[in-house]
Amino acid sequence: MKITFLGAAGEVTGSQHLIETDNLRILLDCGLFQGHRAESRRKNEQFYCDPKNLDGVILSHAHADHCGNLPGLYKAGFRGPIFCTPATADVADIMLHDSAHIQEEDARYLNRKHPPELPRIQPLYDDNDVTAVVKNFETIPYGEWHDLSKNFRLRFQDAGHILGSAITEMEILEKGDWKRVVFTGDLGRRDTPLLHDPQRVEGCDVLITESTYGNRIHPPADDIKIQLKSILKRAAARGGRVIIPAFSLGRTQTFVYFLNELHNAGDLPSMPVFVDSPLSSEITSVYRKHSESLDVDFHRSLQTDRDPFSFPGLRYIGSQSESMGLNQRKGAFVVIAASGMCEAGRVVHHLLHGLGDPNNIVLLIGYQARDTLGRRIQDRMPTVRVLDHEIKVRAEVESLQGLSAHADAEDFKWWFEGLAGVRGVGRAFIVHGEQESSVALAHLLDHVCDEPPTVPRFGESFEV
Repeated sequence: MKITFLGAAGEVTGSQHLIETDNLRILLDCGLFQGHRAESRRKNEQFYCDPKNLDGVILSHAHADHCGNLPGLYKAGFRGPIFCTPATADVADIMLHDSAHIQEEDARYLNRKHPPELPRIQPLYDDNDVTAVVKNFETIPYGEWHDLSKNFRLRFQDAGHILGSAITEMEILEKGDWKRVVFTGDLGRRDTPLLHDPQRVEGCDVLITESTYGNRIHPPADDIKIQLKSILKRAAARGGRVIIPAFSLGRTQTFVYFLNELHNAGDLPSMPVFVDSPLSSEITSVYRKHSESLDVDFHRSLQTDRDPFSFPGLRYIGSQSESMGLNQRKGAFVVIAASGMCEAGRVVHHLLHGLGDPNNIVLLIGYQARDTLGRRIQDRMPTVRVLDHEIKVRAEVESLQGLSAHADAEDFKWWFEGLAGVRGVGRAFIVHGEQESSVALAHLLDHVCDEPPTVPRFGESFEV
């Protein structure tokens, strides 16, 4: 069996890993690379997995850096099944249509700004490609084995990262021997609102694990609430707006849930909150539909709160004109808008109009990959380029890393202890992390493995 790492190898975006046996070619995830526009374009329009000859895709969850290039894969000739959980199928359907819409909008905007003699910018894929590829989703509930063939079967376990996220257990027969492969996808945290803790699984011959926060410890949720209350009160006192870039999937729902808890406790300052994302509204409806996948705290809150994703003063913004109107609004308010790394979507326009005002606060609540606008803001660069404008960063910049949906070093240590059990791990590959976090995770994992863990580079292949 050969494994080739075609994305999220030495970086935290664009998940894509190819498993090849004597008679099967399976792709784990097919995510969009997110970063500098030119580099992203170059990486996202080129596939190295021979899409026409893939037997299937296993999708860990519906974040864009894991599912966002599935329509591109279809456009390049892939016609096989895509295996995922029911909630992931519902969310990915929405996410991919939105991705196509954003790409088309951005292409139109950039083409208006570019001189006519330059080549026209085209989206990577369109809505027709999305409609076609989602028909290939085949859903598998958590905990049930599914035979892809007589030589390959898989089972999903709850990863606790976002709604529907899955750890994939695979059993693969090759040359008369069964090999067990585990792919974490993105592993979630313990003791967070909304979602169950990640499910521990038995050891394996091959482990492919993410490492986003393998070198960090997240603060507890109660500390986050204290920080959040302080930030909101500061903005309210000076009449500034709080601009929160947030992924529409997962992070927005978690953040709104936190705000709802602050409101119910009487700790939310009197300022309107706008979720400026039609996508977030749609996905929140999917959360309600799949409430069985949410944890006991959520169900306990339903006993006293009819809708934990809504409270007085919260408004979901739909139309583009309403979104534009927020940039002319006076006084203190909160606006939550995608995308989480500030590379596209409505939040870019809010940053264009808000970064220059020292009364405003940009609140980053998620990981910011290298070469993204969000990372440059997080690094407090004095000037950033937003929609072809050079903007001086006068707004206050805050980060709440504790809201991350990714496991931290303690969560990984706990989860790896479950792998150790009787069997342990034969060979481990560490992906989806920057160098420092991947190396730190390798040290945490080393005692569980028969061989030292490997941090693969892009395009590297390994016989296992």
